[in-house]
Amino acid sequence: MSVKIAASILSADFARLGDQVREAIQGGADYIHVDVMDGHFVPNMTFGPLIVAAIKPIAEQAGIPLDVHLMIEKPERLLADFAEAGANFLTVHVETCPHLHRTVQQIQELGVKAGVTLNPATPLAQLEEILPYADQLLIMSVNPGFGGQSYIPTSTAKIARLRRMLAASGRAGLDIEVDGGIKPGNAAEVAGAGATVLVVGSGVFKGRGSIAENITALRMGAAGKLA
Repeated sequence: MSVKIAASILSADFARLGDQVREAIQGGADYIHVDVMDGHFVPNMTFGPLIVAAIKPIAEQAGIPLDVHLMIEKPERLLADFAEAGANFLTVHVETCPHLHRTVQQIQELGVKAGVTLNPATPLAQLEEILPYADQLLIMSVNPGFGGQSYIPTSTAKIARLRRMLAASGRAGLDIEVDGGIKPGNAAEVAGAGATVLVVGSGVFKGRGSIAENITALRMGAAGKLA
């Protein structure tokens, strides 16, 4: 499976958010990733539906999905708001959804693809019963809340175990996103373990080159073609 790049606007210049989203899309990003944080489930506060609605026309014109990651308590309260704002994917945490199957159904009934994720210390067994129903899975390779953190090395084995779980359950083609600390130098390791979507914020918007150059470097890194 080819690797996709999801540019996380958590690390963008908020004063130029629209322009930076355009640059990421023009530079080859496959998704625009929006990290929604509530200051309760994670120790930070970020975006609401208004930000999703503001960048939706830019992404929609280019045919690029908005990949919205809800790091919030009781996400079911805001699913309809984010769907109406223009989310194409809504990803929720197993840790915040006591009725996860119902939450996934609610997302899909809104016409949005449902993603499911878990924190680094949460075991993969928490995903086992939802595998037949999710549209996408996300492995957090840092503790959520802030951009610019270092990749947790044990995430690689976790990604590989999840890929094997999917193959065994008949869902080998399901996308596995990985979010946190991904750079050109470790992108091949992450992709080689079975990741198909790399969520990158600092490495796209605060990397060494332009946004387009940073995305190209990530693709080359994932393909094992670093200079």
